[in-house]
Amino acid sequence: MIYDISMIIHPKMMVYKNKEEKYPKIKQVNFFEKEGNYESELTMNLHTGTHIDFPLHMIKDGSNSNTENLDTLIGKAKVFDVTHLKEKITSEDIKDFQIETNDFIIFKTKNSLSEKFDYDFIYLEESGASYLANKKVRGVGIDALGIERAQANHPTHKILLSSNIIILEGLRLKEVPEDTYELFCLPLKIANVEALPVRAILIK
Repeated sequence: MIYDISMIIHPKMMVYKNKEEKYPKIKQVNFFEKEGNYESELTMNLHTGTHIDFPLHMIKDGSNSNTENLDTLIGKAKVFDVTHLKEKITSEDIKDFQIETNDFIIFKTKNSLSEKFDYDFIYLEESGASYLANKKVRGVGIDALGIERAQANHPTHKILLSSNIIILEGLRLKEVPEDTYELFCLPLKIANVEALPVRAILIK
């Protein structure tokens, strides 16, 4: 079974806080009538849709996309269903989960049940991030366009990124049961940036 857990890129897709500048812009630039072919141009923020964050996103002089490692982005991943949670994911919520060193952890929350941006989206709270960092996981994914909100100075991002833990945001997990899968997460090859769009799939 293959689950495509990526967002579809289109001009009216869900974007962070419904910000106008976050919507991708796709326009036709070549026309059959004039050029004899059809070509389109895409303008898009790198944090729109399904994407990974690198340390530079939140840490001054942090590493960027040049450090991308496919060994981190391909391999076993564990999806945990926390759709019962109403606000955030804390260490207390996940302390009994079977989480091991080098796991890629993906949280399925109630965020996946809507295609509209929820300003009160479920997020990974600071204590949850610290717990995962101490477990030495290799990556953390979530079905929100941000892994945190309502926290001053972005501690969740900084805890994970300073521990070289990849953050994968903007997943679509509505049809994905809690289980262990093979994750294939392939980013675009763009140099010197703080985030990369990805196509992510889970295979059972």
